[in-house]
Amino acid sequence: MRSKTSLLAGTAALSLAQATSLADVCTSSYARSVAPSSPLMGVTVDTTSITANPVYNYSSASTAFWPASTFDFCNVTLAYTHDGLDDQVLLQFWLPAPADFKNRWLSTGGFGYAINGDSADLPGGVMYGAASGQTDGGFGSFSTEFDAVFLKANGTIDRQALYMFGYQAHYELSAVGKAFTKNFFNLGSSKLYSYYQGCSEGGREGWSQVQRFGEEWDGAVIGAPAIRYGQQQPNHLYPGLVEYTMGYYPPPCELEKINNLTIAACDALDGKKDGVVARTDLCKLHFNVNSTIGAPYYCPAETTTTVLKKRLSTSNTTPAQNGTVTKEGTAVAAKILDGLKTLDGKRAYIWYQPSATFDDAETEYNSDTDSWELDITSLGGEWVAKFLELRDVDNLSTLDNVTYDVMTNWMSLGWQRYEDVLQTTWPDLTPFHSNGGKIIHVHGESDPSIPTGSSVHYHESVRKTMYSSLSFNESSDALNDWNRLYLVPGAAHCSYSTDQPNGGWPQSTLPTLFDWVENGQKPDRLNATVQEGENYGQVQQLCAWPLRPYYVNNGTELTCVFDEESYQTWVYDFDAYELPLY
Repeated sequence: MRSKTSLLAGTAALSLAQATSLADVCTSSYARSVAPSSPLMGVTVDTTSITANPVYNYSSASTAFWPASTFDFCNVTLAYTHDGLDDQVLLQFWLPAPADFKNRWLSTGGFGYAINGDSADLPGGVMYGAASGQTDGGFGSFSTEFDAVFLKANGTIDRQALYMFGYQAHYELSAVGKAFTKNFFNLGSSKLYSYYQGCSEGGREGWSQVQRFGEEWDGAVIGAPAIRYGQQQPNHLYPGLVEYTMGYYPPPCELEKINNLTIAACDALDGKKDGVVARTDLCKLHFNVNSTIGAPYYCPAETTTTVLKKRLSTSNTTPAQNGTVTKEGTAVAAKILDGLKTLDGKRAYIWYQPSATFDDAETEYNSDTDSWELDITSLGGEWVAKFLELRDVDNLSTLDNVTYDVMTNWMSLGWQRYEDVLQTTWPDLTPFHSNGGKIIHVHGESDPSIPTGSSVHYHESVRKTMYSSLSFNESSDALNDWNRLYLVPGAAHCSYSTDQPNGGWPQSTLPTLFDWVENGQKPDRLNATVQEGENYGQVQQLCAWPLRPYYVNNGTELTCVFDEESYQTWVYDFDAYELPLY
């Protein structure tokens, strides 16, 4: 229990902060005076590098994770070094005006191979009174991505960059950021709540912190995490390998038609017909893609511009696509949906849920031959070429001689090589839980980039590891008391889906977490806001796993239910490996 003296000191510090204007504290000289010189062993802040600039009436547009807002903040940048290394790591903080500060720190993550969101994610904390921060990982700039610095030369890994990306940079961001924030706002002994928010790679980075540095955090919002790198990254190549192996390269419009018919057929399985697939598990049980054979499809000719990760762009022209769904097309779709298995039928990994778009399966039109051909996605190709073969190239040139067994071996190699840094599936979260930490974990049910089942499998791995002596119901309740998983009906990767626009996305997750941590208000159902389409602005409800949504009274009343048959569609036996895959 806190003493009366410490409470008075905290109140005094808070009053002082609220009585000070942004202009008073947002100066380079003040920021340098409050900077921690050595917040961690082996880390030295370069106080001469610190700059601070006030920003007034900043307007942040609405995003999937937070609503539109206008606020003032102090933009601070600084650099630090690791003792004994000739390096430099850049940090950026956005700090609320003193009157708006609510004793909160928020670390933000990245996407793809980017370790940060290039300041795009910082507003999500400042608007709620949190000092928010991002790191460049020591890669040279906030816009430099990890894959650009991973290799020093062909065959030589930059181990420092690897471990900074894996987990160390975000730990240092929070340690330096929290120490700076406490000094900046003169908190003294007052509590500074520590939070994390990120999705995709940012979600994996969040788990890296919860798993390794549990005592440092009060709460985390983790979305669609790119965990299990050994399997996740080459998995992007799986649809192309299916097409290559089966010798059929479907026009994109054919797979789009199959998916649209899947959505239409599975829409009402949750008891409500609204253009949203909320029960992909029931879709697995009751829908057969062969039912789409013979359905006509048409897509007009178009020219698209693709922005590449190196910030270059390329234009692609595709002709009009007119035909009917073929048995070859449905065979490809069914094999993709079944997920990677070895040649003798052992499961190596899983695929996305039915109703997720077939983005990774998209073929490329060859105008010279007037045919559709294999298009090797760099999402998986770069992983194999650069991170497994250690060649400084951005993609594979061919899938010749690649089989399902070869792809399984790629997954095993990546898992073994990067187990301690990128796999990020440690299932014992006892230190975080013992510290009182809370987690809201969200994942789109129709995610076309990271399998929804990946989040389910990790959640279940944590349950089985931490509560092995309890029954299913008891262990689920115990885990949900502090770690809740919400699958978002119809949602895509870290956002709502334009193919199912009547579905929402949990836009107010961070304030929900604040209320849980700071006021003890545990969420039951989670709010999801519809951000497009005819239901724009509608707030929907999400069920916490393992309960699943089902509507009654003609689709007007949501119930959260459990049935064993549906649950079993989310249970995976990865028998292609001798070790447990968490």
